[in-house]
Amino acid sequence: MKKVLIISYYWPPCGGIGVLRCLKLAKYLRNFGWEPIVYTAENPHYPTYDNTNFKDIPVGMTILKQRIWEPYRLYKLFTGKAKDENVNNVFYANSDKAGVIHDLSVRIRSNFFIPDARSMWIKPSVKFLLKYLRDHKVDAIFSDGPPHTNTRIANLLKKETGIPWLADFQDPWTQVDYYSLLKLTARSDAKHKRLEQEVFSYADKITIASPTWASELEDIGAQSVSWYPYGYDPDDFLSLKDNVANKFIISHLGIIGFDRNPHIFLEAISELLESDNQFRKDLCINLPGQIDISVKESIEKNKLNEYVVLPGNLDREIALQSMKDSSVLLLLLNKQPNAKGRIPGKIYEYLAVKRSILCLGPDDSDCAQILEDTESGVSVKYDEKQKIKSYISNQYASFKKGTIISNLDTDIEAFSHQNIIEDVATILNKITN
Repeated sequence: MKKVLIISYYWPPCGGIGVLRCLKLAKYLRNFGWEPIVYTAENPHYPTYDNTNFKDIPVGMTILKQRIWEPYRLYKLFTGKAKDENVNNVFYANSDKAGVIHDLSVRIRSNFFIPDARSMWIKPSVKFLLKYLRDHKVDAIFSDGPPHTNTRIANLLKKETGIPWLADFQDPWTQVDYYSLLKLTARSDAKHKRLEQEVFSYADKITIASPTWASELEDIGAQSVSWYPYGYDPDDFLSLKDNVANKFIISHLGIIGFDRNPHIFLEAISELLESDNQFRKDLCINLPGQIDISVKESIEKNKLNEYVVLPGNLDREIALQSMKDSSVLLLLLNKQPNAKGRIPGKIYEYLAVKRSILCLGPDDSDCAQILEDTESGVSVKYDEKQKIKSYISNQYASFKKGTIISNLDTDIEAFSHQNIIEDVATILNKITN
């Protein structure tokens, strides 16, 4: 088989959705004539950990590791945060109010660690991999960013070796939603953009996680960008139980940052509670994952504490069962200019458990199109309170009739990892022929 070197910071025991893009790629590539070789960090600082992901690593696959130095311990010491606190997502969610020390830390991270907090891994990784590649032939390189440290490593390898390179973007680089939150000097901003343009020049192919983002990358100079979705793995859903819940459960899985604060949704739920005694007895709002302090304040403001469950991060298998046990699945797009192209990986898993989806975000988003195409839910704007109330009321009525647990008649096979990875293998074949 042909061999592809996959450069990915995120790898088991990492938890969350971001690790799955490369993990599922490695799991299924052998089916299409490619042997994966993964390069990852030996001592990473992951946002969450989940040992259940190890089961997807192909038997006998080569995994290369190098140590990495990251500034997170210094950041925690500098800001007085607990040693075990998740600070990977400070641009999205914080446990307390950001202060002057936090702002200074962000300024340091933004201007001294380019492209990201893992940048100290670039030079030792390139040195290690160049030595490895001298003795071990590979046919292609696949990098996945962010962190775009991965992208930079692959870029430098491509320059030195000429090996065909597929540069994959889970999220954009300078177009990502939190880029505007980086406290960049003009010089640092220029460096980000110069490195990004270098990727466009050297990559043999670029892929990204949504069609809108593919077009936006082309608008700033990338050529012939394709998109491929996160998708879902049917194997992950085989053991799930179709429980009959005695509660009307509305769930959101994953980070809810300040720019996804669903305060109008929470107001709508509060008003429905005031008007329906039975709804008060049946409602449960389940929010596993990291939650920004502003969201917790909105929950409290709307007097919903007794209805909201905040279990923190869950292992993947438990999270998927939590989706399956829900009556409604909530999908929150970021309130940022690039939200139209934001397709959270969880949408495909929401589809796989076949529960109705309420998406809050632009009505012309890529997510809205997916929901329309699959007839799996609705997308409304964050401030459309009456539409939110109407949707929840209708779903609650179905729940009371016992019909909410029935599977939606939705064909989502195109989003299975088996089909998606076949498309990626086709791209690898094209750039290596």
